[in-house]
Amino acid sequence: MSRPTGHPAYSQTLPREPQSAAVARRLVRTALAVWGLESLIDDAAVVITELVSNAVVHGRLASIRVIVARPSMSRVRLSVVDRSKDIPMMRTDSNGDQLRGRGLVLVDALAEQWGTEPYRWGKRVWAELDEDAA
Repeated sequence: MSRPTGHPAYSQTLPREPQSAAVARRLVRTALAVWGLESLIDDAAVVITELVSNAVVHGRLASIRVIVARPSMSRVRLSVVDRSKDIPMMRTDSNGDQLRGRGLVLVDALAEQWGTEPYRWGKRVWAELDEDAA
């Protein structure tokens, strides 16, 4: 079950499986609707899907953690925490045979900023969207 945590945030631990992207999108839609940031929902849904997909492919344990935080009135930070220390790299090559690996290009296009916070045991990949910039 989703629950508010700290300065306004929603957080949920999910199984590291492709179906978790749909649960993460619902969590994002719920948080943004509660916060009155509906204009960000479509882009945020794409961003969280890409972040979860990367964690599903590259994570090491059976679960991941999705966090939707609101650092300011108009800004949302979407994060996925997993137990892999591998830092994601944005692929910019245009190899037509490569269908995977370009999700971060979408994240980069939709987010105001994004990045990775390495931990001793894994990492957090995050992206911020701002209603004022939309």
